[in-house]
Amino acid sequence: MKSKLVYWLTYTGMWLLALLPFRLLYILSDGLYFLMRHVVHYRRRVIRRNLKNSFPEKSEAELRELEREFYHYICDYMLEEIKMMRMSFEDLSRRMEYGNTEEYLAMIEKHGGIVVLIPHYANFEWLTAMGAFMKPGDVPLQVYKPLRNKYVDEMFKIIRARHGGYNVPKHSTAREIIRLRREGKRVVVGLITDQSPNRNEANHWTTFLNQDTVFMDGGERIAKMMNYPVFYCELEKHRRGYCKAYFDLLTENPKQTADGEITELFARRLEQTIRRAPAYWFWSHKRWKLKREDVKHNG
Repeated sequence: MKSKLVYWLTYTGMWLLALLPFRLLYILSDGLYFLMRHVVHYRRRVIRRNLKNSFPEKSEAELRELEREFYHYICDYMLEEIKMMRMSFEDLSRRMEYGNTEEYLAMIEKHGGIVVLIPHYANFEWLTAMGAFMKPGDVPLQVYKPLRNKYVDEMFKIIRARHGGYNVPKHSTAREIIRLRREGKRVVVGLITDQSPNRNEANHWTTFLNQDTVFMDGGERIAKMMNYPVFYCELEKHRRGYCKAYFDLLTENPKQTADGEITELFARRLEQTIRRAPAYWFWSHKRWKLKREDVKHNG
């Protein structure tokens, strides 16, 4: 009962916030920035450790500037996520542009589906409207990890499905893709691929941003199972509230790649994206909490 009450209070508050125009939301974001960085110190130790370990060549002043930019970005991101509750399809399509979609669409047509590997970068949540440029009947499938609180989980599913996104929990992904394929549906399987995996998902280790890092390989396994071409989603944040997505083909024939090759390609592309404009990645995540020796010990 208490969780349900918190859900409705949170949902109502977010709904009211979403009514505000972007100009006022960004004024609120500036205030939230001051609170999170200078008062609450939101995950400051994690952010500073991640930045320092990732960019050992940068001076203390450069790292503090990246920290400042990141806090501004993450506050904008949170309010932009809330804004999705009330954004029109036209406004979302205007603020999230898509480039080079020709090959993307051709591969869906040719193979019956594709896999898109997406990072926690820039306005990635706004990709939920990518069905805008797909053919009617094609399914933009969004793989997500269910949240522990079922009410909050339901709220975010509603937000992400407003403009045609089809939410599928990660444990049901393969079964749902096979079902859709049997029904003759073409699908785009979108996966956020840069989370820190669980121990039982820690299959691909590499050096990433100067650190020993493990990546989830679920996207690669789905691509090989279905023989779907794999794309990397390159995101560019142009200014507040405006972003552009590009889709770069990593491989058309995943079954012909070596184990871990696709996941490694994703890691290398993500590293390039981050180094180009570092502030717009999720530095507050405990990305490197899993260590290789811990996995070996539990293996």
